[in-house]
Amino acid sequence: MKAKKLGFVHTSATLVPLFQQLTNDYLKNVDTFNIVDDSLIKDVIKKGELKANTAARVVKHIQAAEHAGADVILVTCSSIGVAIETGATLSTVPVIRVDQAMADEAVKTSNKIGVIATLPTTLEPTTDLVKRRAEVAGKQVEITSKLCDGAFEALMSGDGAKHDAMVASALKGLMKEVDVIVLAQASMSRVVDGLTAEEKVVPILASPAIAMKKLAEDYF
Repeated sequence: MKAKKLGFVHTSATLVPLFQQLTNDYLKNVDTFNIVDDSLIKDVIKKGELKANTAARVVKHIQAAEHAGADVILVTCSSIGVAIETGATLSTVPVIRVDQAMADEAVKTSNKIGVIATLPTTLEPTTDLVKRRAEVAGKQVEITSKLCDGAFEALMSGDGAKHDAMVASALKGLMKEVDVIVLAQASMSRVVDGLTAEEKVVPILASPAIAMKKLAEDYF
């Protein structure tokens, strides 16, 4: 029997090893390949939003993954979510947003949901996704969105310690206001790993592992 093929579309090469490890953890006998284009996220950050020409390139990458033989396509960037949904309508194989399963889990967990990000271009689409997934579930939710302004710049300049301290402080503050927290960026999950059990007073959800677990249940 031919192994199923999972195609990843990334906006950062740093995510390739993470998703390879998660594939090893959750999926057996699945072939994978990666399409990486970091110009996509750079364009979104530079322009402050997802522009039509950038969205069109996301769709082309999704189509390229289908043409390469993917049985399922996972797109691992939250900032380009709307383009992923457009690409899904044009594909004959399932195209999955990395953050959808996380949003669904948050909606199931509580109606007081926090969304945290270090980039406004990620905070807005993730908050919108949680809101729409709540509507699909027929649930009224209260969403509190928090931007760690300056943390992303610190990380990009090489000051990981400053980034982690800013995110940790914001998480601790947000935990006082909500019952579950959604990380809009996978890069923040390392900060959660550094918190003690006593500090994690509410569930904090990160998309990569949740997405891969859901893929394993639904498609493989």
